[in-house]
Amino acid sequence: MRYVYLIFIFAVIATVSVLGFRGTKTTKNPLEIFPDMDRMPKYHPQAESSFFADGRTDRLPVAGTVARGTFIEDTYMASGKQGDAYGNGFPIEVNQAAIERGEERYNIYCKVCHGAAGDGQGRTAAFGMAAIANLTNAPYTDMADGEIFHYIGHGSRSGRMFGYKEKLSVEDRWKVVLYVRALQRAANGSIEDLTPADKEGLGL
Repeated sequence: MRYVYLIFIFAVIATVSVLGFRGTKTTKNPLEIFPDMDRMPKYHPQAESSFFADGRTDRLPVAGTVARGTFIEDTYMASGKQGDAYGNGFPIEVNQAAIERGEERYNIYCKVCHGAAGDGQGRTAAFGMAAIANLTNAPYTDMADGEIFHYIGHGSRSGRMFGYKEKLSVEDRWKVVLYVRALQRAANGSIEDLTPADKEGLGL
């Protein structure tokens, strides 16, 4: 029994000698029993590397990418604002391809709530979700293009709609705005909007 006590006392002394008392401060490095990833091999920024052909650890960004926080964040295209107010007009090329891309993105992210026609009669309305915006009526028809762009990216004031800036690129958000304008024109158009050639083609 005496040897048991001696072994226990020795173990306590050894443990205290190695680990120290609780709360004791030291300038020595901590004891690492399992270093895991603390000592993993790695490259430091702007260091040399024999792995890559150009000898650099830093990789060039993919062509055409723009880092967050760069000058684009202060432009009308990225914010929808001209000065302190939302602006009108499209900073992208307006053509059939842009409208079709906007329709594709709209059908993925917007149609389920706002409906195929933009009238707020999507699938969520069929399940009882109320207060879904009818994009073909006021005040949305009177909103500036930049304001609609802002809501697509950041969500609605009420919080019922979340923003899609993490899912839709800046260009795609503008293309969705373009398609929304097309839906509004289709819902509120009249025969007076037709050109003489269109009227003649329809026999009007």
